Amino acid sequence: MKDWWQETFPKGRQSLIITDANGYPVKIAYGEKGTGKPLFLLHGVGSWSYNWRHSVEPLSKNFRVICFDAKGYGFSEKPVFRREQPGHQIIELERVIVSLCDEPVVLVAESLGALIALGLAQANPQLIARLVLVNVPIFPQQLPHWGMWLLSQLPLEIVQAIDSSRLAHLFAPLVREIMAIERRGVLYDPSILTQDDVYWITYPYTEIPGTLTKVAEELQIAAREIEHLQTNKPSFISKLQNNLGAVTCPTLILWGEQDSWFPASDGEKLRQRLPDAKLQILPNCHHDASTGASEAVNAAILNFLQETNFC
Repeated sequence: MKDWWQETFPKGRQSLIITDANGYPVKIAYGEKGTGKPLFLLHGVGSWSYNWRHSVEPLSKNFRVICFDAKGYGFSEKPVFRREQPGHQIIELERVIVSLCDEPVVLVAESLGALIALGLAQANPQLIARLVLVNVPIFPQQLPHWGMWLLSQLPLEIVQAIDSSRLAHLFAPLVREIMAIERRGVLYDPSILTQDDVYWITYPYTEIPGTLTKVAEELQIAAREIEHLQTNKPSFISKLQNNLGAVTCPTLILWGEQDSWFPASDGEKLRQRLPDAKLQILPNCHHDASTGASEAVNAAILNFLQETNFC
């Protein structure tokens, strides 16, 4: 199997060291392609840079496209013995951007990544020139998938034992089959998912210890946050909701019309609460828009950046 990083980026997979939210150095994997103004592509929970495989080449014709794996995901470092706090990704996203760029960036982010992007736009707005949010869980009611719920309920010690024993590697064909079924469930047209896609989507789980543990930890944080939100307790998400007026940069909200995880009506609700936002509904699109509606997503991004004079 050809190395996806080498096939996609001129310099293949690169790395940088940042200080994470806990104050420790961590190695972050990234790739970049193209020249011009910087455009970051940020993945969602359980994913990594590969989720943007259909966007790197088209967008790199006009921009310096940078994909990176958030801490704990993909090929980035996974400090499994250090526990995370809600919102740690915002601090780490900021440090990645500052390390790689010296000017405001376009930030394109999907699902949980889009929630983190909203947080950064509130905390450090001068870093972001334009914001594109894809199917962002800003008004969640529950974890949207049974597998997520299950991982959020298991003690991390048990998940870590499963992870460190390399069971996913031993049963890699089964893991790939299960992942293929689940990934097809968030695609409007399941047939577009290839065997190569399944191999690379599951690669961090089967080949890189610590991946399952860190994803489970993030899901446990998310479950607690949603519970606090539903019971009107202070939470990271409610703080983001209450501060949406601070997101002043031009923003494009993209939402899959058939997204069953987070309804498209949430997109309209978000648009109304952002000072400078446009909503575009993507027809024939489920939650995984970066894969399932990549052509429409790429076209919408380029049109938005042209309309807001950023090209």
